[in-house]
Amino acid sequence: MNLPNRLSAGRLVLAALMTGALFAPFPYATSVAFACFIAASVTDALDGRLARRLNLVTSLGMLLDPLADKVLVCAALVSLVEIRAPGSSRSLVPAWAVIVILSREFLVMGLRTLGGRQGRDIPAGAWGKVKTIWQMIFIAATFLGLAVLRDGPVAAMPEPSVLWGERLTIVARIGAAITAVLTAVSGIVYFRRHASLLRHD
Repeated sequence: MNLPNRLSAGRLVLAALMTGALFAPFPYATSVAFACFIAASVTDALDGRLARRLNLVTSLGMLLDPLADKVLVCAALVSLVEIRAPGSSRSLVPAWAVIVILSREFLVMGLRTLGGRQGRDIPAGAWGKVKTIWQMIFIAATFLGLAVLRDGPVAAMPEPSVLWGERLTIVARIGAAITAVLTAVSGIVYFRRHASLLRHD
């Protein structure tokens, strides 16, 4: 396994560590989860570039890189559906937003599979890249806010913790809605651009 593929595989490991840390009872566990997500995001930026620069593009890498991305994002978003900030009665991310995001990913994956069977490579478009960048920013910002509330000095102050917990929840749910809309729009654009694949069958 070459270096870019090792980075992609490492992203899967980091996704598992991130998810476990989010629900772990030990001190600073949320900060560990945040660090895992940032480290995984860095590998996401590196593996594809290294593969192209070093001429190490492989079939395994073409499968593993996007798969690791999906696992990382899905693990983070599904976890945030269950997590509540201190003092808040609502989850940080509403379930409907995650359903929209996951549905888009599965549908696009199916379209790419169809394109592969027809001998056509379907690269990610500009909207897809914008969607991915926004997802990463949203998840990182939400993790950071949660880490500050759980692990920072605010955690020792009951009333401020409740106040900031509710504020984080409101901001996170708005961010999740924006993420879901961007994801849905990117999926619509993607399908319209490659509608010929569906007509071919």
